[in-house]
Amino acid sequence: MKRQMMDLFSPFSGKHRLLALPVVFLLTTAGTAQSPDPVKLDLAHRLVKEELTKGMCFSDLEELCRLGSRLTGSDQAQKAVAWGEAKMKAYGFDRVWLQPVTVPKWTRGKPEKANLIQKGRKPVPLTVCALGLSPGTPAKGLEAGVIEVQSLKEADSLGGRLQGKIVFFNRPFDESLISTFACYGGAADQRSAGPSIAGKHGAVAVLVRSMTNRTDDIPHTGMVNYQKNLPEIPAAALSTRSADLLSSQLKTNPDTRVRLTLDCRNEAPVTSWNVIGEIRGTEFPDEIILTGGHLDSWDLGTGAHDDGAGCVQSIEVLRVLKSVGYKPRRTLRAVLFMSEEVGGIGGKEYGRIAEQSGENHIAAIESDRGGFTPRGHSIQLPDSTVKKYQDWVPYFSFFDADKLVRGGGGVDISPLEKTGTHLMGYTPDSQRYFDHHHAATDVIGAVNPRELKLGAAAMAVMVMLIDQEGRK
Repeated sequence: MKRQMMDLFSPFSGKHRLLALPVVFLLTTAGTAQSPDPVKLDLAHRLVKEELTKGMCFSDLEELCRLGSRLTGSDQAQKAVAWGEAKMKAYGFDRVWLQPVTVPKWTRGKPEKANLIQKGRKPVPLTVCALGLSPGTPAKGLEAGVIEVQSLKEADSLGGRLQGKIVFFNRPFDESLISTFACYGGAADQRSAGPSIAGKHGAVAVLVRSMTNRTDDIPHTGMVNYQKNLPEIPAAALSTRSADLLSSQLKTNPDTRVRLTLDCRNEAPVTSWNVIGEIRGTEFPDEIILTGGHLDSWDLGTGAHDDGAGCVQSIEVLRVLKSVGYKPRRTLRAVLFMSEEVGGIGGKEYGRIAEQSGENHIAAIESDRGGFTPRGHSIQLPDSTVKKYQDWVPYFSFFDADKLVRGGGGVDISPLEKTGTHLMGYTPDSQRYFDHHHAATDVIGAVNPRELKLGAAAMAVMVMLIDQEGRK
C-alpha cells in the first residue's frame, strides 16, 4: 500500500502528506456510490487551499481592469494582449505565443441620446446605448413613430406597417426560469436578429429592451447580427425602466414618437491576437487540455465578469498547479481568445489552426459565465458519458462545486468539437450575472475575490483529474 501511494504521488515534486480526509458519499443520477482516490482528493483539497490563501487571479483581474474596457479592435484590447502575454511569461509557463486574427473595429462615438416625444409635452429622456456593429443615425438624429412588438415573428408579420417606423422589441426575460442563461436565451434573438427583420420591412431604427433580470436605468449592449443583403439600420438598447416607460406611453398614446441620435460607426478591420500559454506534459505532451476565456469585452464597463474573470481563471489553473509542484502528464494550455463578443472570431481561428496542424485537444474548459460562486461544470457530451464524469463528484463536493451535468461548453471552444474534443463549461451561480452583463456595472467592484478564486480552483481540479485519468 505504501508503494502504491508513492506511485500515485509521482507527478508531484517536493514532500507532501495527506490531509485528514472527510468521508464523502456520491449520489449520482444512477444512485451508485463511488469512492474517491485519497491521493487525488488530497490534491484537490490542497489546490483549493492554495488558491484561497495564495491565489493570484483577483489581483490579476484588478490589473486587467485597470487597462479599461477591451472592445474588439480597440487600443485597450491590444494593450490587454500585451498584458496577457507578459503575465503568462512572468508565471514561467514553458511556452507563450500570440496567434494573429483579423477582427472588426466598431466605435461607439459620442454619448447616445433618445427622447420620448409627444405633442404638446416636453421631451422625456430615455436611457439608451448603441448596440454593437450598429451604424449611426444622421448627425442631427432621426425621429419616427414607434411600433412595439414582442417577437421576431410578430415583427415579420407586420410587413409594410413597419415602413418608416422605429420598431421596439420589448419581450422581457421569463422570470419563471431558474437559470438566468435560459432567460437570456429566450430573449436575446430580439437584439441579434431583430434589426435585420425590421430593416427588411423599411423600419428606420430599432430599440430593444435590455437583456437583464433587473428593472433599473442601466442599458445593456451586445452584438447585432445583420443579415447580408438587408438594410443595416441603427439599433440601440433601452434600459428596462425606459422600456417600461415607452411601453406604457404607447398604450395611452399610440402616436408617441422617439428621437434617437447615435454616433457609432464601423471602421476597417484590424489585426489582433489570441494569447496562448502552456506547460508541457511529461508523458503525453501531444495530448492537450485547454482552459480559456475571451479577452475582449464591451466598452460600457471594464469586462470584469465578462470575461476578464474567465481569462484570469484560465491562467490561474496553470499557475496554481505549478505552484503546488504538480508535474502534468499531458500538456496544459491557457488561451485568451479575441473577439468572442463580435462573431467569435478568435475561437474560430484557433479551431481552424488546431485542426489544420493536427493538434489533439482531449478536453477544453471555457469560463465565460462570470466570476461568481462555483456550482460545477456543464459537459457537452451524451448522457452516458456525462454519467462517467459524475464519478468525479467527490473531488468537488467538499467545496460545493459538484454539479457535473450535461450542457454547453462555450462559444470559443465550440470549433474544437468536430475534432472529438470533450467540451466543458465552468458553471458558477447564474443569478447575478445579467445584472452586469454588457453593462456599465461590469467592473471589478462587482467581483468577489473568494468566489473568483474558488472558480479557478474548481477548474484546476477538473484539469488535474483529466490529466491524471484521461477523459472518460
